[in-house]
Amino acid sequence: MVKIRLRRMGAKKAPYYRIVVADSRSPRDGRFIEEIGTYDPLSESEKLKVDLERAKYWIANGAQPTDTVRGLLKKAEA
Repeated sequence: MVKIRLRRMGAKKAPYYRIVVADSRSPRDGRFIEEIGTYDPLSESEKLKVDLERAKYWIANGAQPTDTVRGLLKKAEA
């Protein structure tokens, strides 16, 4: 199954995430199919950049977003 999930980047105690489309069997920070956005939870404004067109494309083709990513996509649409 294909999932839309977060890939952790950044240093220890300073997380930075990339929103990626990946096979559910691959590790969290392992192989992915496509990167569709970024999320920085530590910046004052919680910077969020998402390519909504690609996210909708992948969801239409059966990709399942995780609960966290689903919330971020709703935040990005608003």
